This record gives sequence, structure tokens and C-alpha cells, in this order.
Amino acid sequence: MNISKKEHWQNVFATKQETEVSWYQSKPQTSINFFIENAIPKDAKVIDIGGGDSYLIDNLLELEYTNLFLLDISENAINRIKNRLGANAEKVTFIVSDILEFQPETTFDVWHDRASFHFLTTEKDIDNYQKLVSNSVSENGFLFLGTFSENGPLKCSGLEITQYSESKLERIFATDFTKLNCFTENHPTPFNTIQNFIFCTFKKN
Repeated sequence: MNISKKEHWQNVFATKQETEVSWYQSKPQTSINFFIENAIPKDAKVIDIGGGDSYLIDNLLELEYTNLFLLDISENAINRIKNRLGANAEKVTFIVSDILEFQPETTFDVWHDRASFHFLTTEKDIDNYQKLVSNSVSENGFLFLGTFSENGPLKCSGLEITQYSESKLERIFATDFTKLNCFTENHPTPFNTIQNFIFCTFKKN
């Protein structure tokens, strides 16, 4: 049976605990470092794409960021993080949407995506994502992208993914962004396996 993307992710977040998914991190230090190293202002408008129930938002709230948005295709994922945050959930704008159907009503100073981009596997979808990011990030704003490297897995959560190199990412976003840096990093999963990611920081021209 061919289920939709939304049904797939609804099911993942309905049936698996947070420590039963490969992307689990109790503290997403690499992403936190991006905010510290680039001195992102506390009132910057920040969106986390495909944030699911990751702990990035919790940590940004602890760091006293005040203008946070989280987008995920799965309402189950968003309900999980809302429950975890308790009263702090009121400080976050939650958006249930497929990223390719997202029509933001504002622009963002930081577009953070460690979870979503590598699931786009057609040239058309990748192109649409690039256009969306270009239109949605404010002048001098940042794009911080974490995705599977060419040494990473070929599938995630049972779905095909796209692997990336530094040059491939740079080529996709070069029209409107300048690459500041890229690096690869091993992510240890809860299953004692290693996934190799590439992280890139881009600044809007």
C-alpha cells in the first residue's frame, strides 16, 4: 500500500518513542553552536523545518530566543513537543504543513533544517524548496542546513533520501546565498550506528 508522506510521518510519531528514531539527540549541539558562533540575536525570527519533536526549540527557549517557529508535516510530532514544553509551548508558533506546501506570511532571519531537505528526491521538489527558502529568508538572514552526506545512509525511516556534497549544496543555493562554511559530522543514533551528515551555513545576499 502506498501511503502518503503525511500518513507516513503521522504513523512514525504515533508508534515510536523519541529514542526509537535515528535522528534523536538529547542536545542538538551542532545546531546550538550555529546560533552561538553567528551571534544570532535573541529576537531573530527563527524557523525549524521538519523539527518534529527535536530538542532544538527547548534549547533555544533556554537561550532566551523569543521569536520561534516550528514546522512539521506531522501533527502527532507537534503535539509531542507541545506536551513536553508545557506552558513554554505558548512561546512558539507551530505550523503543520508539508514543506513544499508551506506559504509563509513572513520572512525569517534563520531557516534551520536538519531533518527535511534530504527527503526531497526529485529535481522539481529540490528546485521548489530552493525557491521557497530564497523567498522566505530575509536580507542578510541565514540558512543552516544539515543533510545526509555522500557517506551517509541511502534511506531514512524507510524512505529514499538524497545525499549531498558541499559543492552540490553550494550549487543549489548559490543564486541567492553565499556559503560561509560546511563540515561533515558523524551522528550516533540510538541504535549504535553512525550516520554521516554535512552541515552548511549560508548567508542571504
